[in-house]
Order: sequence, then structure tokens, then C-alpha cells
Amino acid sequence: MIKFLDLQKINLRHDDQIKNRIHQVLSRGWYLLGEENKIFEKNLSQYIGCKEVIGVANGLDALRLILKAYIELGIIQEGDEIIVPANTYIASILAITDNKLVPVLVEPEINTYNIDISKIEEAITPKTKAVLIVHLYGRVVFSNDLQKIAKKYNLKLIEDNAQAIGAKYNGTKTGNLADAAGFSFYPGKNLGALGDGGAVSTNDALLAKTIRALANYGSEEKYVNQFKGLNSRLDEIQAAVLDVKLQYLDADNDIRRQIAEKYISGIKNSKIILPENPKNEHVWHVFAVRTTEREKFQKHLSENEIQSLIHYPIPPHKQQAYKELNHLSFPITEHIHKEIISLPISPVMTEGEIDYVIKTVNEWQ
Repeated sequence: MIKFLDLQKINLRHDDQIKNRIHQVLSRGWYLLGEENKIFEKNLSQYIGCKEVIGVANGLDALRLILKAYIELGIIQEGDEIIVPANTYIASILAITDNKLVPVLVEPEINTYNIDISKIEEAITPKTKAVLIVHLYGRVVFSNDLQKIAKKYNLKLIEDNAQAIGAKYNGTKTGNLADAAGFSFYPGKNLGALGDGGAVSTNDALLAKTIRALANYGSEEKYVNQFKGLNSRLDEIQAAVLDVKLQYLDADNDIRRQIAEKYISGIKNSKIILPENPKNEHVWHVFAVRTTEREKFQKHLSENEIQSLIHYPIPPHKQQAYKELNHLSFPITEHIHKEIISLPISPVMTEGEIDYVIKTVNEWQ
């Protein structure tokens, strides 16, 4: 069986280093907001090229805390609108509604699966205060036009960078393109922890200070609470593990790019729609293809011992959780969600496995 993502194999490559760093945590006896967090935050900020990184509990909290901080700072108010892609994982939208803000959904481009920047301006109203872009599947979405729109309407730009750590736009890494960014270190991510984890990056010192307090019960000083905060902290063990794996992230992303190039050049099945390959602007968190016969295709893969996943089967506006949005129609988003399916891609795939996936896809009729 070719696993969709062999996490055991991925993490065991760094077995000795990880065990050593975890032992250091145990030896210190300090498990939250300690040295490992400081080290990882510093190294991640240097990697991204931004001034501030705050480790938090998970990727959803990272986005929740950015918006919550802007509310505390008076930049955004409850009831304001946040533009967000219709084609995204539900967490992007949960962060908005959790802060009693209003998500305004915008269709994606069919070829990139990312928000169609040309459609953003028509969605702006006097209540719009920010645009939350999502680098879906590992591909950057950004442009000069997006920056001009944000400046013209005095909007905050926020990156959902859960899937694209290490990708670049004109030499600048994701997480350093906008006013702030949220990261996820869920185990299956390109930089994955051994449990949940997340981070916020920004060059805004006041925003960072506010988020750091909000994530710690709204407190900068123990038992002195400035805000009605959350409990959302990256623990020392996860910070230690992530700091080890950060050293290998670029090399792992390069392997993903090489696999993607082999898939794109090798798969010649007319029933399969392949993704574009924008080189450094993609880190291939998933390799998503489309087909009008997804169920049959997935069955073919399974019968040939190849795991696949669907990212994502139901768009957020059609989820029961957002029944107030169920009446909305986003044809491009809905089209994508009916056809999308992801093939295995990871830095531990063998040449034989890659060739076998290509052969199996090409044999499907």
C-alpha cells in the first residue's frame, strides 16, 4: 500500500534529534512558554523574514487571535465583514464567525483553486475591514493588484498560511506578505508537529504584543488580565520537535516539487485535469487533480493499493454548520469540490512509488 502520507517514516528520519530535544525539555521541567518556544519563534521568524512570531495551540487559533487582536486594537469591530475565499477549508471561515465577524465569500480561479483577486473589489462594502487570503494546497495567492486594493480601501491583509510554509512570491516567503499570517503545524502539514500546533507571524510589534497576551488568558503579567483572552499556547515539546524539523523544511519542499514535476510530466490521462506548476510559488502540501468520475477513479486507486484523499468534499457554504449560507451559490467552488482528489505526495516517497502512481493513473480508463 502506498500511503497518502507516511507520517511515521517522515518523523523517524529525525528520531535521534527529536528524542534529544524532548529529553532537554524533560530535564528543564518547564513545559509552557519556555526556552524551546523562544528558540523556535526566533528561528521561524528568521526563516520567514519577519520580525515577530508567536507560537499558539493550532492553526485555527492563529487566525482567531489575529482577528481578535484587531478587534481589541479598535481596527475591526464585531459585525464587520472579512473577505475570504469560498473554496477553502472551513477553519478559515470559523475564525471569522468565532469573532462575531461576517464572512464574505469570493469565488476561486478554476486553474489555481485560490481566491480570484479580480473579484475581490466588487465584494467590498463600507463594512469590509480585511481580506483573508488562503494559500490553498501550498500555492501562493498574491499580487500587486491585491496590495493596491488593500491600500485603496484601507483593508488589513491576513494570510492563512496553514498549507504553504516555505513558498515564495517574488522572493518573499508566505507569512511575510501581508499584515499578519496564521500557520498550522498539524502533523500532516509540510512542517508538522507530533500533535497540534500553530503560530502567528507579523511585522507589527503592537499586534504581536496583543496576540501574545490574548493567547495567554489575556495576560502579559501573571494574574493581571488586560483582555478577555484565550488559552492557546504552543507547548515546549512541540516547539522542540518543530525546531528540529524546520531545518529540513526547504529540502523536503524541494522533494515535493520534484514529485509534482514528475506527476505533471508523466501523467497523460485525458480524464485527469492536472494542476499548474508555478515553481517556487508552490510547496505542494497536496497534489490535487480533478476528474468528472472521482468515485470511479478513487476506487481504481484503492484497488491498486494507492491511498488518496479529497480536499475537500463539501464547501463551507454547504455545511450544516453554516446553514445560514446554504442558499448561496458559488458554481466554481462547487464544481471544484465535486471533482477534486489528492494523490500521494511526501518527502519520503520512493522513485518506485512515484512511478507506480503515474502508471496506475495512466492505466485508468
